[in-house]
Formats: sequence, C-alpha cells, structure tokens
Amino acid sequence: MTDAHETAADSPLRTTGGAPPDDDGSSATEAPIPLLEPREGIPPVIADEAALAEVIAAFAAGSGPVAVDAERASGYRYGQRAYLVQLRREGAGTALVDPVACPDLSGLGEALSGVEWVLHAATQDLPCLREIGMVPTRLFDTELAGRLAGFPRVGLGAMVENVLGFVLEKGHSAVDWSTRPLPEPWLRYAALDVELLVDLRDALEKELDRQGKLDWARQEFHAIASAPPAEPRKDPWRRTSGMHKVRRRRQLAVVRELWQTRDRIAQRRDVSPGKVLGDAAIVEAALALPANANALAALNGFGNRMSRRQLEQWQAAVDRAKALTESQLPQPGQPVTGPPPPRAWADKDPQAAARLSAARAAVTALAERLNMPQENLITPDTVRRVCWEPPRVPDPESVAAALAGYGARAWQVEQVTPALVEALDQPAPPNPPGQPDPPQRPNPSA
Repeated sequence: MTDAHETAADSPLRTTGGAPPDDDGSSATEAPIPLLEPREGIPPVIADEAALAEVIAAFAAGSGPVAVDAERASGYRYGQRAYLVQLRREGAGTALVDPVACPDLSGLGEALSGVEWVLHAATQDLPCLREIGMVPTRLFDTELAGRLAGFPRVGLGAMVENVLGFVLEKGHSAVDWSTRPLPEPWLRYAALDVELLVDLRDALEKELDRQGKLDWARQEFHAIASAPPAEPRKDPWRRTSGMHKVRRRRQLAVVRELWQTRDRIAQRRDVSPGKVLGDAAIVEAALALPANANALAALNGFGNRMSRRQLEQWQAAVDRAKALTESQLPQPGQPVTGPPPPRAWADKDPQAAARLSAARAAVTALAERLNMPQENLITPDTVRRVCWEPPRVPDPESVAAALAGYGARAWQVEQVTPALVEALDQPAPPNPPGQPDPPQRPNPSA
C-alpha cells in the first residue's frame, strides 16, 4: 500500500468542496492528491473462461464489500450493454472483465451473492450488469449516500476529492468503450474508478451515521436492490427531441415511422440511433411532410452526404405514415394515468391547487432542514398524487398509508407525513366576486 492509500484508509472525513461541515463548522483545507496509478498496477483484461474462473475464485475468497463499476458505449453503440466491468475486493485486488469476450458473468455474480456491492449511481449500471448475469442482493450506492448526506456535488470524482482528498482523472468517461483492444490509459482510468470506492463507502457510512441518516440510506439501498427490472417505455418515439413542435396527428405518424425505421437500422448496425439520423431531422421531415425524396433532400439533416438509396428509405417511411387512415394515426399526447399537469389545477380544482402549493412549501422547508434534495426526501409525483386525491380524512394514519401505497419508504413516511397532514387541510380559496363557484370534483378516496 502506498503512502497515498494509507492516507485514504486512515484519514477522517474531509469537508472540502462543499461537503457537510463538522459539528463545530470546521472544514479541511489540505490540497487534494492526484491518484495516478492503481496500487497493484493495471490488471490484465479478463477475456477468456480460464482467466474468468481464476477471478471468480479470487473474489469468492476475498473479504468485505466489493466495488463494482461498468463502462458502456453510450452515443456510439446501440443499447446500453456493458463493455467493461471493473471490480475490487479486499484480498482479491482489482479485476477488469471484458463482457464481450465473456458474455455470461452469472458465475461471478453467484460468487458475490450475499456480499455488499458498492456502486456509484447504481441505477445506471444495474440494468447492463443484469444483462450479463450480475445481480446484487445487497448494495451501497455512494452517489445516493452523498445526496442523503447533503453533498452538493455527488459525481464520483467530486466525492472522492471532497471526502477522501484524492483527485481522479475523468478524461475517459465518454469514450467508445466498445473499442478493442482498449488503450492502456482507458484501462488505468477504469481501474482507478473502483480503487477507492470501498474507502468512500466507509467514510460516507460514518457521515450518515453521524447525521442520523444511516438507516434511511439502508432503506433506500434495499429498495434499489429489490426493485424489479424497469418495464419497457411505452411509445419511446414520443421522446424525440423537438416533439413540442409537432402538433398534427399526421405529423406525429411521420415521427413514429421515421423513429421506428431508424431504430431498426441502428439495432442491425449496432450503432447509436443518433448516428443513423438525428432527432432534428426527424422533426423537420414531420413538419414538412415532403412529397418525394428530392423534397426530403432539401431539409436539414438529409443533406449532400446522404445517398439516394438512404433518401428513398427515409421517404418510404414518410409515405407509409402519409398513407395511414385517420383511425391509425397516433393521438396527440400519451394517456394520463395520474393527476393532470399542476398548471391546470387552479382551473380544474382550486382546492387541490392550494393543497399542492402548501405541500410543496412544506416539503421544501423540511428538505432544507434535513439537508438533502427534495426529490430524495419524497418524489414530486407522490406529493402530486396525494394532493390530487387526498384521503377523506387527512389524519396521520391515512396520509401515511397513502404515502406507503405510492412506494414511499418507512423513513420517508415518518418524516413527510406531519408536513403533508397540515398541507392537506387547506381551505378552498375564496371565489372572486361575481364569479360562479368552480365545479366540485368528487374525491375518489372518499
């Protein structure tokens, strides 16, 4: 272990860069130390079954939590698959595993079953890890821990610097990790990403315990680890950038057809959809409804570098949308399953609008007192739903039950319930003189 790593293991929680201050308000001011090399050097990339078996045995025999990270090729390849998996555990050192050469890592996942996995921004990496057979049963999310502890900057580099006093190089975070062979500087960066993750976890655990929030964090970590895989997004084409410009149903159909055509091509070629055709070009074509490939070629995004065959392919998609019957055209907007947009509440239900205003103010004040982001205290969607359809009698028991029914954790229910009980007991705003009373909306919770 180098002097720098001994410092990381022995030093107390630093508070530079906006971290939560000590009780006496003091903060460390030492200059951070650049972390340039992994302590055992850059490990070889595991790219065959024999080497993978050795790694599995080593990590199964290790002790304590295991640091886990994954690198994707977002913006370069189709989907969000992992192109490198990094792990570190006491007694096993660091391993860099190539999931392209070793696509089934379920044996590694099973060897680490029951072990606490330490990840940074776990919800970003868990889907691609699940695809290759790695699913934790216990985890510690250092980014979420930082949010709950009140750190204003919770990126991995900022957390390592502010908490442990080391500077991580972050120059390779957006490279094409599908590149083979992976350059040595990238591998060094990848190994360093897990180098101090367990040290960071230990320091944050102490800080959360000091603030009385450790049990809250454990409830959050359990919720992440036990959550089922996310359902596929309905109508993903509706998330095309610039969709707010598209109003007519025929134009919406063009967006849908071009988006789906692009997605099929991108998947077949294994490239990012944006490299096949940009969102701006899709919206341009939808607004223009070009009559033929020549008219399409005159639009932004379908310029000189596009071949005639490609232009005809995109024009065929436009023509398919133009040929649809009225009943086949998409509706303008997705079905709303929850409350309407808050901007419409004042007209639809002024009393609900008053409840929401009071609830937002109460949650904001509570989050400030607890020194954490509002969205980590309680999701805005949960607040909206409870305010739109409150319990018939908004007492602590019924409000707590409503929050739990929307997925709030026990600590969130305990903290938020008193504030919401008061906010839900809002009188209806006075009606302006000469204006008729607004229509009364029946309360489905009554």
